[in-house]
Amino acid sequence: MENRTEVTQFILLGLTSDPGLQVPLFTTFLLIYIITVVGNLGMILLILLDSRLHTPMYFFLGNLSLVDFCYSSAVTPKVMAGLLISDKVMSYNDCGAQMFSFSAFANVENYLLASMAYDRYAAVCKPLHYGTTMTTSICEYLIIGCYVLGFLNASIYTDDFSLSFCKSNVVHHFFCDIPAIMVLSCSDSHVNELVLVYVVSYNIFFAIIVIWISYAFIFITILNMQSAEGYRKALSTCASNFTAVSIFYGTVIFMYLQPSSSHSMDTDKVASVFYTMVIPILNPLVYSLRNKEVKNAFLNLTLGAK
Repeated sequence: MENRTEVTQFILLGLTSDPGLQVPLFTTFLLIYIITVVGNLGMILLILLDSRLHTPMYFFLGNLSLVDFCYSSAVTPKVMAGLLISDKVMSYNDCGAQMFSFSAFANVENYLLASMAYDRYAAVCKPLHYGTTMTTSICEYLIIGCYVLGFLNASIYTDDFSLSFCKSNVVHHFFCDIPAIMVLSCSDSHVNELVLVYVVSYNIFFAIIVIWISYAFIFITILNMQSAEGYRKALSTCASNFTAVSIFYGTVIFMYLQPSSSHSMDTDKVASVFYTMVIPILNPLVYSLRNKEVKNAFLNLTLGAK
């Protein structure tokens, strides 16, 4: 540790201090995490094994499943440990690693959702040119760009750990989230707070602009369709992405685009549960169970295994 801080560990207060709620919450989160792991890793395996799913849409979906698994795993196991055995202490380095990992993969998801919206735009609005628009190399460049931007932005966010922590080391949260850590600093965090708001704002609104422009063209194309079957198919293929986008950006905007002085930690905890635990379990359900191609691939894989 450097001399810039006297804090060597943080104490996470967790979701609740009520002993009567800890076991039910642990059971609930354990079930959620098991479904998240099975759902997301199962989706990745299914896409890898079935050649009919080797298309741009499922290429993005496979990476989305990987990202959901990673950023859920950065938070949920520690939360469950805190509920089950009251292990609420995190070292300075572990807290920084958790903050970086979660921020990195959440940012990757931000850009992935934008890339998936563009993919749906190309599929619905330019179906005849889809094969030449979304080539393998273009998809690979988009994915690489998502990961590079995600990890670069996480490096900026976690610069909050350059602040001095010489006050309380008690974090009023269930994981090392940036707003919760920032309020503990005894340094002047005004510049860091502005950087956080501006960088997060740029990333979110850049992705949202791409998404809304894509969906504006998609909805115009859908409304102009003469075929009822084409209308239903186009609407169905976009509904899942639109649902995931709404949930993800709603909670992220609520959490990070307000000054730290405006944060209510109890309210933040509830919102944080959605994007750390609920969204990773919803994505495989929303994208997969409603998709006939995924269902058929799963049935074929199951029957083939027998």
